[in-house]
Amino acid sequence: MDTIDIQLDQGRIQGTLDPRFTPVLDAFIENFKARGELGASVALSLEGRTCVDLWGGHKDSARSQAWEADTVSLVFSVTKAATALCAHHLMHEGAFALHDPVRRIWPEFAQAGKEDATVAMMLNHSVGVPAFREALKPGAYLDWDYMVERLAQEAPFWTPGVRNGYHMMSFGWTVGELVRRASGKSLGTYFKEHFAEPLGLDFAIGLPAKDLPRVAPMVPFKPGPDTPVTDFTKALLSDPTSISALSLLNSGGHDSNAPEALAAELGGGGGVSNARSVAKLFAPLAAGGGALFTRDEVARMGAVSAATQQDATLLIPTRFALGFMKSMDNRARPHGAIESCVLSETAFGHVGAGGSLGFADPACNLAFGYTMNAMGAGLLLNDRGQSLVDATYECLGYTSSASGGWLPSA
Repeated sequence: MDTIDIQLDQGRIQGTLDPRFTPVLDAFIENFKARGELGASVALSLEGRTCVDLWGGHKDSARSQAWEADTVSLVFSVTKAATALCAHHLMHEGAFALHDPVRRIWPEFAQAGKEDATVAMMLNHSVGVPAFREALKPGAYLDWDYMVERLAQEAPFWTPGVRNGYHMMSFGWTVGELVRRASGKSLGTYFKEHFAEPLGLDFAIGLPAKDLPRVAPMVPFKPGPDTPVTDFTKALLSDPTSISALSLLNSGGHDSNAPEALAAELGGGGGVSNARSVAKLFAPLAAGGGALFTRDEVARMGAVSAATQQDATLLIPTRFALGFMKSMDNRARPHGAIESCVLSETAFGHVGAGGSLGFADPACNLAFGYTMNAMGAGLLLNDRGQSLVDATYECLGYTSSASGGWLPSA
């Protein structure tokens, strides 16, 4: 492994690198030089061995604080993968089964048209409660009991199981409450005890106050005159009653950077980590399960479970596994560059709002993580994260992504 220490006008790049993956370093540098990166980290392991561990830039928009080796940031919906893994671990332990009715674990949920909802529907975004019709109270996201009560009472936006729509934040309570009910522990505690501590992760769902100084606050994306106006954006601007608008805007005034928000156990988008630990979280899955899961369980959790030509929330074609995203190639759409996440067909993981990413690819035993603090356009990958993914697959000898997913050489 080579030691990397490069001074750019945009900040210092540090870390370690297997020279085989020099193109990943080149893409990382280009993100700072030409693609608006502020601070970021990227890491990957191959067959359990760390090959890339890089970080650089700045923690703050004033560029007064360097992004350090132990800097962490919100990874938004990458947290969904961590939440899903908790549910899969409970299934591995026999606490419940994939097609069990939710009412067996959470009886109060079985009302208002959700009586036949299953665990699988909670995981694959088809259960039908991606948003709340009535306004949430101020600070709602910080009150777990209030949120799960509201979810139990909410009538589904469609019959559970008949279609899918991204459960942007509600996923954290639909799946997280299954974890809490089945284990008797909070979501953050269960993740800490069964994943973060055993795997040595710097990844928290519910950040301790002592770690606040290490956090790089998220810098929201500011649209410009040339920013694409996607169907999702149009729905936000034109229809406040749409699922899209309610999912994003009906939050009780949630401020994701606030210390109390970072401390809350928000399984839909409140996890705090860095690329090194995101990659380490996915490494056992890349290896077929390691000591955590069987190969059959990994194959099941990574297979496509729900797909549609128009996601009810995101208003784009989407493909989901059981709590994870699959490769989504919408590049042929007018604004497809910010509506895509092109991996290989065997990969599964999750994108976070603004562009963070973690995934496993069992076919080549690859685990990957990317985190950053300057959010990009869209709710899937942007050119920064995708460039790192592309460079990684090219280094592994994959030849093309024209099919919608990266293909290995023949």
